Amino acid sequence: MENGAVNGYEMETPKNITIKGILSLLMESIDDDKNHSRSVISLGMGDPTAHSCFHTTHVAQEAVVDALQSDKFNGYAPTVGLPQTRRAIAEYLSCDLPYKLSSDDVFITSGCTQAIDVALTMLARPGANILLPRPGFPIYELCAAFRSLEVRHFDLLPEKGFEADLDAVAALADQNTVALVIINPGNPCGNVYSYQHLKKIAETAEKLKILVIADEVYGHLAFGRNPFVPMGSFGSIVPVLTLGSLSKRWMVPGWRLGWFVTSDPSGMFINPKVVERIKKYFDILGGPATFIQAAVPRILEQTDEVFFKRTINILRQTSDICCDRIKEIPCISCPHKPEGSMAVMMKLNLLLLEDISDDIDFCFKLAREESVIILPGKK
Repeated sequence: MENGAVNGYEMETPKNITIKGILSLLMESIDDDKNHSRSVISLGMGDPTAHSCFHTTHVAQEAVVDALQSDKFNGYAPTVGLPQTRRAIAEYLSCDLPYKLSSDDVFITSGCTQAIDVALTMLARPGANILLPRPGFPIYELCAAFRSLEVRHFDLLPEKGFEADLDAVAALADQNTVALVIINPGNPCGNVYSYQHLKKIAETAEKLKILVIADEVYGHLAFGRNPFVPMGSFGSIVPVLTLGSLSKRWMVPGWRLGWFVTSDPSGMFINPKVVERIKKYFDILGGPATFIQAAVPRILEQTDEVFFKRTINILRQTSDICCDRIKEIPCISCPHKPEGSMAVMMKLNLLLLEDISDDIDFCFKLAREESVIILPGKK
């Protein structure tokens, strides 16, 4: 259904397609092929648990079991999250910042997706627009459509390691621009921004008088030349909304434990009206299960560094394998070798292919003919 009417008022359903939406269509195209007998190789979903090489740490499992069996966390949690959970996340994030976050800066969300929804809802107002990266994560477009936020895209430059085109950002922004979104480490490009580029992003946003939404769901999953630097490091230059979760670093996306953090040492978000607005919105949200929240302090404090290093080594090795194999395929190239997250962006040379109109056509025919699922770059 594209449109519907309620009490005579015509409502339009956003036509934006999400990753799960395109994956469903690709799977349907395989299912419609009665002749296929191969097992499906799905490379399109950022769920590490689908692959046998990735497991969460025993500390995380034990912390959840102990919290559940304690019989202390079967009731409702405060809508903004358990105090001990907010405090633990503030301490965890502060380790990489030049200032200390407090528990009041942290709000617990049901995964990073809910944190995205909170950020865009808090910023939405009539006539407002938001600057999103292209390529980017489709959930932002969908959330913006539901909040009547105009989307303006700035390109990521493959020849510069998918850095943001800051000249385009400056040209796109106007008095109605509310925020600039960056995803670091990058999804779907696999890039990791340098300290210098992040500082330029902060300085550009400060000149434009807009805040930065920093999607760091893949935080610390960096295995190239650039170490992961949180955008909150530049919170003294420009206010930053930091979005993150346990999902990727701890390999537990199904636990739906995320956070929305005001990284703002200069105090823009201390405004009582702003804080009250955020808290009011959380009153209507459903956060993660209370016992999952209760396990977070132990998970953050006791996870051994060996666990993280093993994950990074696997990602580095699989990235190397992927890029080496791509070199063997004439019609596909990799503009920039991934240095972080769990994604790689490929370039398709249509001139070397027969009967392929674009990347969407390629993905659907690859799924039907070879039972291999990858995602198109177009939306």
